[in-house]
Amino acid sequence: MAQQRSLKQLSKLISYVLARSPGEFGLVPDPDGFVKLKEFLKAVSEEDGLRYVRRSNINEILTTLPDPPIEIKDKYIRAKHRDRLSKRRPAQRLPKLLYTCVRRKAYPVVLEKGIFPMGFSHVILSSEPEMAKRMGKRKDPEPVLLSVQTRISMDRGIVFYEAGDPLFLTESISPGCFTGPALPKPKEAPVKRETPEKETLIKMPGSFLMEYKDKKTFHKPSKHIVKSSQTAVDKNQKKGEQRKRKRERERPPWRR
Repeated sequence: MAQQRSLKQLSKLISYVLARSPGEFGLVPDPDGFVKLKEFLKAVSEEDGLRYVRRSNINEILTTLPDPPIEIKDKYIRAKHRDRLSKRRPAQRLPKLLYTCVRRKAYPVVLEKGIFPMGFSHVILSSEPEMAKRMGKRKDPEPVLLSVQTRISMDRGIVFYEAGDPLFLTESISPGCFTGPALPKPKEAPVKRETPEKETLIKMPGSFLMEYKDKKTFHKPSKHIVKSSQTAVDKNQKKGEQRKRKRERERPPWRR
């Protein structure tokens, strides 16, 4: 009995949301009163006392209560009695500003081409920025909030419709009729540093060069090696002088 009573209370609350004040929860029914079940569950879960509501709870209402006040068709839900649901009509009194949110990825395109419907037949706007943010977060954790100037929009032929306080509808918003934050600057590509080319060592004939990477590991040649090298040089010079003197001698008499 207690379970049935709690289900009946929940069904009444759901019926209130769908049949009397969907705009209060950021929901806009279609002309037949249907709302996407997924959107409905997101909206209901934002309320402190209804965060526990899942599709299973709604199924339980439909199967347990003898005359449930709600019905589901495919992926949509609506209230059976919708006499108090506000009718869609052109707005008579508009605030100076209306607000809507777009996804971050779509924002650059929106600035260039305007605001168009996403997932619904019309663009949904709110007179309250907090409600616009609440609805925007259902599609993007950090949506971009845009401010729509209603006077400029109407001067360009844009028509707004009432969709239940505090929501309004329109087919699209042209560029120049709304403002938003500046686009973030694109990140500069990191500059690649060119690695210096290794210097090529030119080796002369009869010579050699010693290559080393670390000056600390380079050792000077010992005195014995230096001395032997100098001795070899002296011997070569002495032999060269002897050959020169020999060529400068006069030819022997027996060759004249």
